[in-house]
Amino acid sequence: IIGMQVFGNIALDPETSITRHNNFRNFIQGLMLLFRCATGENWPSIMLSCVKNRPCDPRNKVGNECGSSLAYAYFVSFIFFCSFLMLNLFVAVIMDNFDYLTRDSSILGAHHLDEFVRIWAEYDPNATGKIHYTEMYDMLKNIDPPLGFGNKCPNRLAYKKLIRMNMPVDSDGKVNFTTTLFALIRENLSIKMRSAEEMDQADEELRDTVRSIWPLQAKKMLDLLIPKQEGKGKLTVGKIYAGLLILECWRTTRFGQIESTAAPQMDLQDVVIPSRRPSVESLHDKHLHPTASYRGSHNRPRSRSPSIR
Repeated sequence: IIGMQVFGNIALDPETSITRHNNFRNFIQGLMLLFRCATGENWPSIMLSCVKNRPCDPRNKVGNECGSSLAYAYFVSFIFFCSFLMLNLFVAVIMDNFDYLTRDSSILGAHHLDEFVRIWAEYDPNATGKIHYTEMYDMLKNIDPPLGFGNKCPNRLAYKKLIRMNMPVDSDGKVNFTTTLFALIRENLSIKMRSAEEMDQADEELRDTVRSIWPLQAKKMLDLLIPKQEGKGKLTVGKIYAGLLILECWRTTRFGQIESTAAPQMDLQDVVIPSRRPSVESLHDKHLHPTASYRGSHNRPRSRSPSIR
C-alpha cells in the first residue's frame, strides 16, 4: 500500500525496471513486485527506477516528476526484513524440528519432566503430591526410559533401581512427588551414586553441594530432595523392594525348587526385621496387595506390582 501511494504514478518505461508487468499501479502488481524483490532478483535496479525525478504517467495528471528519495529506505528495509529475518526464522524452525526428530530419546532432558508430571497426575488426581509405593511402581513401568522403567523392564532390574533410589515411605505407604522425581534423575544421571556402603557419605556430599548452589531454596527443599536416613527401622522403598528381590531370587534358585502352589506363605514382615519402629509391622496386607481398582478413576491397564505371596 505504501508503494502504491509513493511509486504508483511513475511512468512505465520498458528501458527501466518499472514496466507494464512490474509496477505499483494496483495492489496485485505491487505485491508481485515486492515478491520479486524478496527473491533477490534485480531489486537494486527496481529501487533506482523509483527514486526522485522520475517521469510521471501523463494519464494521471499529477505533475512532471514522480518517485521519491524514500525508495532507498523503503527497499533496503524490505529486503533486510525478508531476506535476513524471515528467511533465517524459517530456517531456524526447520532446524529446530530436525533437532527434535533426531534427538536421542535415551538422553534425559527437560521434556521428560512434562511426561512425568502428566502421568503422576493420573495416579494423584487430587494433587496431594503423594501416591502409594505400589502405584509408583506401576507408574514407572508405564513411563518409557530413560526416566521410567518401561513395560518391558524385568522385575529384578526394576527392584534394583528402586533399592538404589531408596525413597522414604510414610505411615500410609506413600512416597513424595519431589523425592521420587529427584531420585529418578539422580539414578539416571548417576549423580553421586556409589555402593550401598558409601551411599550415606554420598548423600551428605550431595546435600552440601545443593546448599552451596541454592542456599535459599535448600532450607525448604533439601529434606525432600535428599531425605536423611534417620532411624534404622524407618520404612523405605529400598527395604521393601530388597525384600521382594530376595524373595524372587529364592524362588528361582535351585535350592528353592518348590511348586508355586506349595510355596510357603511369606509376608514382607518375614523378610524385613519386624522389631524396628516404625517398621513393616505397620504395613497392612492391603499395602502390599492393593485392589485392582484405582482410586483415580482411570481405566487403562497397568502392570501391577508383583505379589509378595
